[in-house]
Amino acid sequence: MLPEEIVALEELRGICLALPEVEERLSHGEPTWFIRGKRTFVMFCNHHHGKRLGFWCPAADGVQELRIEQDPDTFYSPPYVGVRGWLGVNLDDDPDWEDVEEIVRDAYRKVAPKTLAARLD
Repeated sequence: MLPEEIVALEELRGICLALPEVEERLSHGEPTWFIRGKRTFVMFCNHHHGKRLGFWCPAADGVQELRIEQDPDTFYSPPYVGVRGWLGVNLDDDPDWEDVEEIVRDAYRKVAPKTLAARLD
């Protein structure tokens, strides 16, 4: 992994692991974060399927389309899970880490049991 890829992974890892009851393990060869060891809410994407460095996560209804429309260089519909509303986020072009944190927290809220999601508020 290149140094900028390591930095992006470490930033994303810090955001994900700061959330309640999150653990990391490899899934499909990439670092992936799970809630209570079961529910995936963020998958790191290191040039998977020709895409750029980034991550995939579930998004609320309509968010994927809106984000892609607003900034198609940063956001995309990822393979396999894009049809279910997941959002692909590129991290290889000076990402806005505050926005990334908000996206990750929203993905967590979408997937987490209500009792855990409530702990974010």
